[in-house]
Amino acid sequence: MKTYTAIVERCTETGLYVGFVPGFAGAHTQAESLDELNQNLKEVIEMLLEDGTPLLESQFIGIQNIAVA
Repeated sequence: MKTYTAIVERCTETGLYVGFVPGFAGAHTQAESLDELNQNLKEVIEMLLEDGTPLLESQFIGIQNIAVA
């Protein structure tokens, strides 16, 4: 079993949750709830993996908080 890290944001215009896997072309979706978003991302990733293991374009490292005065 492989685990992928997804970035999740909320669109201020639509209120929808938007998720994507950094560096994984095509691995993105949106949903009305976080549970639905998780399920949608899982389905998208499974579908993309049917074509074989992707060569990821980048690797998720982490997040940083930047303080600006």
